[in-house]
Amino acid sequence: MYYFEPLAPQDVSPRALILSLMSSEFSAAQPIGRLISAAALFGIEPATLRVAVTRLLKEGLLESPDRGVYRPGPKSKALTRRVQGWHDVASRLVPWNGDWLVALTGHLGRTDRKQLRARERALALSGYQPTEAGFWVRPANLARSLDDHRADLTGIGADEDIVLLRASGVSMPGAPDWPSLWSSEALAKSYVQAIEAMTDSLARLPNLRPDEAARETLLIGQAVIRTINFDPLLPPELGHQDDFLTMVDTMVRYNDTGRKCWQAYYAAAEERLAEG
Repeated sequence: MYYFEPLAPQDVSPRALILSLMSSEFSAAQPIGRLISAAALFGIEPATLRVAVTRLLKEGLLESPDRGVYRPGPKSKALTRRVQGWHDVASRLVPWNGDWLVALTGHLGRTDRKQLRARERALALSGYQPTEAGFWVRPANLARSLDDHRADLTGIGADEDIVLLRASGVSMPGAPDWPSLWSSEALAKSYVQAIEAMTDSLARLPNLRPDEAARETLLIGQAVIRTINFDPLLPPELGHQDDFLTMVDTMVRYNDTGRKCWQAYYAAAEERLAEG
């Protein structure tokens, strides 16, 4: 789980900035000039930015369809689609009938640390929590079929051999208290903090310079989107689903405003470049 906390400018690394810009639904491809302009907002030098681009290309997380133009690479496309789906998250939910989704991972091993991190990130992104028994669980209130959901998990990094079950009844030593794996009150507090941060920022933005407004909308917007994407999507029986959906609706409005702020910033930067 990830609770909302606005990013600070120094928290934005060249790598994180590039991937954030690439995952924005309104910027499928980015020329290097725009990436350098964006980096300037966070004190990142052009040479440092170019090194990060080169490394991401080698890792397959970026590709270059044209000279000096970049877009998500083959290894990041599934995760990019997942990140971009934040605004449509309500369509991924169905009423909960008390069933649980169970991900079995014990047979997958833990010696490959890189794959272990990818597996656990994929499960966390999908709202799973580990149990003391060694498997991962989440409420079965997702709209996707079991096979499609499994494909979603493997698409964002889970092992091809991961096993998913849907459990309507559980018998095991001790009564499993799976609802306690999530702190619904902490999540609710996080939603309120995110909504307040966006609302306060929307009131401030008209009085900020283009560079200040662009920087602020990325710092707040990326933190909110991360909060949405890592949310466990608990049903109303276990969490504050209405507050979560209010946060998402507020982010839709904030994202639209942020897009306009970035367009204004890029236009101003290009105008300064043309002047000389």
